[in-house]
Amino acid sequence: MTGPAISRHLRVLEDAGLILRGRDAQWRPWRLEAAPLEEVAEWALDFRRFWDASFRRLDNHLDHMKARRKR
Repeated sequence: MTGPAISRHLRVLEDAGLILRGRDAQWRPWRLEAAPLEEVAEWALDFRRFWDASFRRLDNHLDHMKARRKR
């Protein structure tokens, strides 16, 4: 990955509030801002629960169908 491409990616993450840029003499350290990521993880948790439950029901249904075929 080129330096300019990395800079563009960092700028997008900074604009989204996911990282913060600092200054230390000639250094420009970046710091991860975890709070927005935690909010996304909490928001996605309901979807994960929904899909986990849906896939468990599908697995149970397929197991039931396989058992019926064996009889």
